[in-house]
Amino acid sequence: MSVSPSTSPRRPSSGVHTGRILQTIFSVAILVASLFVAFSPKMFSSNLNTLISGLLVPHSETGLEAPTKINNAVRIGIVSGHWGNGEDINDPGAVCPDGTNEHDVNLKIASLVRQKLEAYGYEIDLLQEYDSRLEGYDAAVLLSIHADTCKVIDEQATGFKVAASTYSHDRNLASRLTACLDDRYATATGLHLHPGSVTFDMIKYHAFSVINPATTAAIIETGFLNLDRQILVNHPDVVADGIVRGIQCFVNNESVQTPAAPTP
Repeated sequence: MSVSPSTSPRRPSSGVHTGRILQTIFSVAILVASLFVAFSPKMFSSNLNTLISGLLVPHSETGLEAPTKINNAVRIGIVSGHWGNGEDINDPGAVCPDGTNEHDVNLKIASLVRQKLEAYGYEIDLLQEYDSRLEGYDAAVLLSIHADTCKVIDEQATGFKVAASTYSHDRNLASRLTACLDDRYATATGLHLHPGSVTFDMIKYHAFSVINPATTAAIIETGFLNLDRQILVNHPDVVADGIVRGIQCFVNNESVQTPAAPTP
């Protein structure tokens, strides 16, 4: 007796079933990508980077997660001249007849520089004159801020001066930092570069010999506390702006003419 074919529906083959799954996956992927593109990247970039960083963080042998480095800010060290309780505890720097002293002027300017640079996203260390952190200090830039004498010398005792560390491994970078500070500081403050007055103590500044030689370093004398007193004491924000612009010029590799290093 012959048997009639079954009338029940046939099951799709495994190849067809797999094809439908892949089609569904691609459709969902296209939909998600379209939604992602529809929004501004700024809405997601920060959180997405953090999420990806968290997913990629390796686990230590103790089972604890290693710290996630989210902040890739450039590190900059700012030394406030004559500040602190180190070897210069009894040395406030230059002192004027009315009691105004270099220590206070430097610290005000250095604190403003720190504040302004942090607002731009840099990682700033505000350091004392003989700060223990200077030993082997590793950063993109180290700048020591000072002011010049309050003594009445002559009408030429006005202006600023900058000297780069002679210990720097890369002398070209050191010269470039000096050039950036010279140019941007003069433009911001209206003060001129005081020629021929860079001293041996500036280029051989004590901190330069203990920091990491890979750290590009310099020292700035922001002006004379006698003839330049008005801007140094009454407008420290302008002075700080000049320093900040000089550092940004260097860090951002902005255009500037690099002169020959001054000879003390």
